[in-house]
Amino acid sequence: MQSSDKPILESLNLFYHESETSGRDSSPTQNSGDVACLFCQEQFDTVEQREDLLRHLAVVHKFVIGDVNLITDLKKYLTYWRQRFLEEDLTNFCSLISTKAKNANKGSEDQYYLLCDVLAEDKTLREFLQKKKLEKVLAQQQREREDENFCRTCLFCREQFTGNRADMFDHMTHDHGFSVGLPDNLVYTDEFLDILQEKLDKLQCLYCERTFKDKTVLKEHMRKKQHKKINPKNRKYDKFYIINYLEMGRSWEVIQAEPDEEVGTETETEDEESWEDWEEAGSQAVCLFCDFSSCVPHKLNAHMQVSRSHQTLMNKNQQELHDFDLKEVKLRLNLNFYQQIKLINFMRRQIYLGTCFGCGEKFDERRALVEHMHTQQHVDKLPESSAWDQPQYFFPTYENDNLLCQLEDDDNDVEDDTEGASGRSQVIAEDLPYLNTILAHESVRKEILSGDIT
Repeated sequence: MQSSDKPILESLNLFYHESETSGRDSSPTQNSGDVACLFCQEQFDTVEQREDLLRHLAVVHKFVIGDVNLITDLKKYLTYWRQRFLEEDLTNFCSLISTKAKNANKGSEDQYYLLCDVLAEDKTLREFLQKKKLEKVLAQQQREREDENFCRTCLFCREQFTGNRADMFDHMTHDHGFSVGLPDNLVYTDEFLDILQEKLDKLQCLYCERTFKDKTVLKEHMRKKQHKKINPKNRKYDKFYIINYLEMGRSWEVIQAEPDEEVGTETETEDEESWEDWEEAGSQAVCLFCDFSSCVPHKLNAHMQVSRSHQTLMNKNQQELHDFDLKEVKLRLNLNFYQQIKLINFMRRQIYLGTCFGCGEKFDERRALVEHMHTQQHVDKLPESSAWDQPQYFFPTYENDNLLCQLEDDDNDVEDDTEGASGRSQVIAEDLPYLNTILAHESVRKEILSGDIT
């Protein structure tokens, strides 16, 4: 079969306007609103003037709120305690702390009132506000899932998506290599996308936030530096992930830092696919035939190797299997490392173009192509090497094809194995003495040395 007539020019990537009725709700930073000081009539905005409010309480009223950063709704929190302080004396709720400044005169002390969750009532209030916030966030997430008025253009191309927001995030992951995690774990997605779009419009890298002179330079930087992702240490993005609302004072970093507990053998038999969320998306390698991906090489190989005859034993949600053994093909065709690269890039290219590499038949849809290759047993029916063993296939069909990174250059290993199996070192032919030669005769050697032979 001849190689495709289409040149490999365009850059590909593997799967690894806003509507007024899009069901948007206020984000965590949009709970703005004035609230009066606990002890006077001065007004503060709990979002824009948060630090000013806390400074005012500490300096003017000698009042400190403990772990204020863990309070999910500061406005409601202050409103509640303002009313309680009108009902009872402040000392019934607060601890009195005495401080003495350096270089101060004897007897010069400042006394501060501390309100914290050591008080049962305060702890109950904080937990109540946390619960209400979680309920609100989950309700907003559900509205976003059910909202059919969503309409937005992809951040990286001109494709437009309507209805389900998850389709757009999946598209950016699979077609552009930009993953922000599972769509089911996101909330306030419109504001999230607005922030990302604003950065790109300003020619800012989404990860390091450096600014570049044009889109081409920015795109090349994000590709080379593998910055097609957001910085997980940027606290600005925490509010867009459900995990940060689950427990009071416990962010995703705290939860991730916890040691894993050992579990019984029963849980070890659970479906391993459910743990894919914990794998690094950046190292995911995608199947040659479908969208299945894994950062564990043997798992991906097992997926491609298992025969479709076993697929009846699988549930409907599991990925399709292909009866293709890359290692067997390597041994059968005696492929070296570079030939493996060219073969994979060739197969990727043909499937991208909708062409069966076994017979050359073309298909409009990828699903129809793969189904044809399965039914006709063309999955491992590879063409002659002249079709794929070409210099153009040294270049990846997809820029982020991590399957190429999982290949092993095992030439040295094979030599070592051969040496170990034979129990002796290889001997180079030129090092062996060659006895069957005319030079073995002493008379001939003497004539050569004496120069009598013409």
